Amino acid sequence: MEFDQLADALKALGDPTRLKIVALLQTRDCCVCELVPIFGISQPAVSKHMSRLKTSGLVKETRKGMWVFYSLNRERLNEIGISLSNLPDLSEELRQLEQKGLLVQCE
Repeated sequence: MEFDQLADALKALGDPTRLKIVALLQTRDCCVCELVPIFGISQPAVSKHMSRLKTSGLVKETRKGMWVFYSLNRERLNEIGISLSNLPDLSEELRQLEQKGLLVQCE
């Protein structure tokens, strides 16, 4: 996963409401109408959160008649975990700064 994609997904998860939605979706798929009373916010507000999670690839939607049910994109969440555990080693960049005398010494 690219840095921008990872950052976008982490930004989406950085909101407490969206993080709680992800936690709820670990239990089962949910419709927006089920989430409204849990969060005590309007249906459009919940839909906006779901849209953000969907845009970042963290949730998928399934239509059942008039209803839209959301589920976790577990593959994407797994990629995020793998990406975080496999971030590149950037110690060379720090070593180069040190050689140039550009590291700040906070004392």
